[in-house]
Amino acid sequence: MIINKLIKMRRLKLGISRKVKIFAAITLLLGSSVMFYAFSDKDFQISKNLDIFVSLIRELNLYYVDDINPEKLIETGINSMLASLDPYTTFISEKEMADFRFMTTGKYGGIGALIRKADDYSMISEPYKGFPAFKAGLQAGDTIISIDSVSIKGKSISDVSELLKGTPNTQLNLVIKRIGVKEPISKTLTREEVTINNVPYYGMLNDNIGYIRLTNFTKDAANDVKQALLDLKSKNAKSIILDLRGNPGGLLVEAVGVSNLFVPKGTEIVSTKGRVKQWDQTYITTDPAVDPNIPLVLLVNHGSASASEIVSGSLQDLDRAVIVGQRTFGKGLVQTTRPLSYNTQLKVTTAKYYIPSGRCIQALDYSHRNPDGSVGHIPDSLISAFKTRDGRTVYNGGGIKPDITINGETPGAITINLYAKNLLFDFATLYKAKHDSIGPLDKFHLTDADYQDFENFLKSKSFDYTTKSDDTLEELINIAKQEKYYDQAKPEFDALKLKLAHNLNKDLTTFKSEIEELLSEEIVSRYYYQKGRIQESLQDDSQLEKAMDVLKSKQLYTSILNGTYTQPQPAVALGK
Repeated sequence: MIINKLIKMRRLKLGISRKVKIFAAITLLLGSSVMFYAFSDKDFQISKNLDIFVSLIRELNLYYVDDINPEKLIETGINSMLASLDPYTTFISEKEMADFRFMTTGKYGGIGALIRKADDYSMISEPYKGFPAFKAGLQAGDTIISIDSVSIKGKSISDVSELLKGTPNTQLNLVIKRIGVKEPISKTLTREEVTINNVPYYGMLNDNIGYIRLTNFTKDAANDVKQALLDLKSKNAKSIILDLRGNPGGLLVEAVGVSNLFVPKGTEIVSTKGRVKQWDQTYITTDPAVDPNIPLVLLVNHGSASASEIVSGSLQDLDRAVIVGQRTFGKGLVQTTRPLSYNTQLKVTTAKYYIPSGRCIQALDYSHRNPDGSVGHIPDSLISAFKTRDGRTVYNGGGIKPDITINGETPGAITINLYAKNLLFDFATLYKAKHDSIGPLDKFHLTDADYQDFENFLKSKSFDYTTKSDDTLEELINIAKQEKYYDQAKPEFDALKLKLAHNLNKDLTTFKSEIEELLSEEIVSRYYYQKGRIQESLQDDSQLEKAMDVLKSKQLYTSILNGTYTQPQPAVALGK
């Protein structure tokens, strides 16, 4: 409608100045009320560039060599425009609204299963226990051939997801292919409202330490944690580990609610400050704490973002919890959704988060991050010191720095490739087809014979991979050839290539422990689903072990919170 009005104006070709034309366009866009306020230079710039944009679309529509898709073209322009602002100001199209509601409510109408790409088709990655996919007997590794007689060959994951979702109590028919079964299997499922629990697992780690895994901050997250906490306390939990690793965040009010479980009523948790005063708010706990004194350790990593950082940062500022792990993601920008026309919305950054010490958790530079998405290097000159409630020194600059830093080990190239190429997943699917049961979860372990089967499986797949050393050396060789140095240095290049060459059998032995760890998690998930996967992942978890050490030592726990603890620096090996 707006574009049509502007095009109509251009066609009038009135004999007046361009600025007056554009001012008239604003009148059409905003109504006659525009006449009652001063016409600023910014207004002129907006209207001028709107006119240019409309002219450009019109010319493309008239003269481009092929038919254009106006919706796709303009949406691409919108997305590129918003990307120049910050990573979190985004346009939500009408077809994306269902996914957006799921992100905030944790609910959707569907079959309750994760799916992944498998060549030309999509595959069930993990059915959620208790929901339609699980009830119908769908298994991880089942390849979806068709949905309601519509072949999904070549369709994207998002297209397949749209076909699976729908109004609760409606039926759909799936045709699947399962390993070990010759003929396709037909399944009729009834969609339900699927609710993803924010706390997929909690339990006792020993006689008195309780553990809670919180994976999201959708609606009812605080209540989910509360129920887990109360149950653990009834089982004699004297201290708690709250695991926020990989938690991308969610609703601000749920972050305040989770914090409120451990701090008294009337405690400030976070405040927001924006350019528009209406976004300036302070969030204070409104209920009595479930337990304001129970020793508490929070686990975080580079994937802990937004609401996770509000909880970990506020509890650190209030000297209420010890933080263990890696520096968090550094997302301290507040988004608000604004309705647009045709059932679309704008998710726009309106403010920043500030935790009780006064520091902002937003990374100072969110454009230049490390490859894993974590906060990049921050010059000391840009970092400011703040004080916790009891006087400990903490810093801003991006994310929450743990009280005890435990850096995760970087997996080997072979492990990364096995995961990326779905070979761990595929072997677990074969394992499930051959083993009806693995017995009790706490008794399961991968045997040497199982690992040998996995090695044979890889050989049957002609598995190969490259390392970063391979790629870098190849790039250097190409540069040397371009610069005419290669021939004279060829013997050295050949020798280096021989030394750096990876050996599959050797790497399968060298990285056996980390490969077995991921393989065990994948196999266990086939029998015990998400809950079992989490339990298996806690085996040999260095961050978790450190958290338990902190809670086992009252002196260590207290020294961290009163600021007298100094983390030992790792030993440095000196060359001779």
